[in-house]
Amino acid sequence: MSPWIRLLIYLVGAPVLGGLLAGWDRRISARMQSRRGPPILQPFYDVLKLWHKENLVVRRSQNFYIFFFFLLVIFTGALFFAGSDLLLVIFALTLAAIFFVLGACKASSPYSFVGAQRELIQMMAYEPMILLTAIGMYMVTKSFYVHEIASHPTLLVLALPGIFLGFLYTLEIKFRKSPFDLSDSHHAHQELVRGMTTEFSGRALALIEIAHWYENVFLLGWVYLFFASSPLLGVAVSLLVFVFVILVDNVFARLKWQTALQSAWLVAAVLGFGNILVLAWLRHP
Repeated sequence: MSPWIRLLIYLVGAPVLGGLLAGWDRRISARMQSRRGPPILQPFYDVLKLWHKENLVVRRSQNFYIFFFFLLVIFTGALFFAGSDLLLVIFALTLAAIFFVLGACKASSPYSFVGAQRELIQMMAYEPMILLTAIGMYMVTKSFYVHEIASHPTLLVLALPGIFLGFLYTLEIKFRKSPFDLSDSHHAHQELVRGMTTEFSGRALALIEIAHWYENVFLLGWVYLFFASSPLLGVAVSLLVFVFVILVDNVFARLKWQTALQSAWLVAAVLGFGNILVLAWLRHP
């Protein structure tokens, strides 16, 4: 398939798929808690309602940063699905997160400011494992380009089981699910209310939600890369990973930021770096 066609499918289809996944997230979580849950299309109704609400801001510049956060998230996914360099994808993803943090800091709210600080800590937690994932894929495929990694004839997970498990741990942080919902909680009863997004409303908050839909589809696409040589298996595993993330969110309580940071680095060192050492040893005995 042409990179331009994949890019077009992502730009049009990702928010639709991401919104549906968000709807299923709510429904599955509700069933796990013995509730009926909202309609599957509820996330679309919420975003549409936000889009027509009055846009109240503490500082006008905060929405400037959120707009660029939105654009950079889309740009990140576009690079990935167009088959670009995986390192460039990681750098774009980090830059998007930085703009999100700057927007929260500009809101001048104690809740959003503490949420922004915690987001920086979470970035410190997941970045090492994400970089090790790219390095591991390079060691197997001899390329950082996504389209070449996806066309590799064998299942990458067979050579990268530790990195795959470490990446799953990272997904819990990137999806902002418990036990890592430190910076931007989906549950308003926590002490940060909504953390980074406390002072956002209207279209800015709608853009944040849509950006998360794009980001979630991109992250599940990265899971697919581990099984790209078997497309049906890749899609099935990606959906199972999504359900697993929801299960963990409903089973585990939130961690302290110190524990979250230490555990993420421990996982990166043991599973990520350990897997890379084994690969290096097998190739150069």
